[in-house]
Amino acid sequence: MALENNSILDILDSSNRNKRIFVLSQLTQINNPKIIGKIISLLDDNDITIRGEVFSTLMLNENDISKELILSLSSKSKNLRAFCSLLLANRNDKNAIDSIIKLTNDSSSMVRSCAFGALGHLRASNTRQEIHQGIFDSNLEVKKSAAYSLVLLNENISNDEKIELEKQKDPDLEKILNNCN
Repeated sequence: MALENNSILDILDSSNRNKRIFVLSQLTQINNPKIIGKIISLLDDNDITIRGEVFSTLMLNENDISKELILSLSSKSKNLRAFCSLLLANRNDKNAIDSIIKLTNDSSSMVRSCAFGALGHLRASNTRQEIHQGIFDSNLEVKKSAAYSLVLLNENISNDEKIELEKQKDPDLEKILNNCN
């Protein structure tokens, strides 16, 4: 079994894209923490096809891989922080909420946007205050994620927040505002 696991790790580390994709497609029910950690690390791969296959592999995994995903929320890689927050949300892992909240203040706007989206998807009503603060973020995509999360939580948007969103002159935000209050 160890040789098999080492072979899997060798293939995942290789430059052979087709072999990597094939092996990833076969690992949807793996529960070996070392291999899961390696799979998660591939969310930072340069190849978008590999990242997509990794996301699918982790989404389809019915094992409890929450620990590995939550640990990745503190990775140096913004891709791991962002994509793992989305994976945890899509896996409906409410145990990750406290860890995801911390990402709403991340230095990366992509991570902040994913974190707000994840909290909304998880219907994390205990995070309303943090989500409201996201409306005043400097990044438009973060504002959109925060606003949409407020819609998902059936949360009212204040007048100050409405003014902030309207001045962005963004069609997506206008649609979101039409669904509020």
